[in-house]
Amino acid sequence: MEYTSLPINTHNQVMPRRGFLEVENLIKSYPTPDKDNFVVLDGVNLTIGEDEFISVIGHSGCGKSTLLKIIAGLEKATSGSVRLDGQEIRKPGAERMMVFQNYSLLPWLTVRENIRLAVDEVLKNANRAEKISIVNEHLAMVNLTAAADKYPDELSGGMKQRVGIARALAINPKMLLMDEPFGALDALTRGKLQRQVLDIWENHRQAVMMITHDVDEAIYMSDHIVLMTNGPAATIGEILEVPFEHPRDRAAMRNSKEYFELRNHALNFLDRYFAQD
Repeated sequence: MEYTSLPINTHNQVMPRRGFLEVENLIKSYPTPDKDNFVVLDGVNLTIGEDEFISVIGHSGCGKSTLLKIIAGLEKATSGSVRLDGQEIRKPGAERMMVFQNYSLLPWLTVRENIRLAVDEVLKNANRAEKISIVNEHLAMVNLTAAADKYPDELSGGMKQRVGIARALAINPKMLLMDEPFGALDALTRGKLQRQVLDIWENHRQAVMMITHDVDEAIYMSDHIVLMTNGPAATIGEILEVPFEHPRDRAAMRNSKEYFELRNHALNFLDRYFAQD
């Protein structure tokens, strides 16, 4: 889809300097009782650079979370290929860490212990002092040093999500996958945590793919926004390039002409598909 009245840089595919994550001709379908396959994703092609932040937006049922799970190795593609740094993705791996909307913390472990569990599981060759240092570094990174010995039920929603982010980053993954990480938070907490996550990413660049329903969130945080068509048989309808440099000033962005043009472009795309649904 092209909305030529807007000076927006759109693509059928993200083309960075180097292909780090490469999704090629991806199809995901499920068998049905009448022997006709139910196609969720149909012909998805996407390339992401090794330090790019990508957001994926689409209406419910467009397969965006399915795409994320295939990249995570939690589901298998029916056909096509998904490669990370040249290696085919066939199963979950520590080089791809997931941050979920529902926090996924173990309630009987403290903040420190939840992070340490991931470090112990993945960084098996690190000695005790190195592991303690890694945990402490990531507690400080998400401003949770003072809460290190608290249990999850003693934390706010924003604090729980920061633990999940620290746990994911502590093992130094090549790519961070986030499935609506701020969706369960109130508006004030969500805005604050968006800024904290962006600060971390701007200082420790890596590939990030985030699923979101929030256009403003996607524009504020992302380098590119992937707009999905409706399911079934969903695919990438358009990819928008976000023209703002990092680090970002949310207030300045929202007062710019480019912000409103990009926001309206994305909303028009989504409204068009909502009307067709």
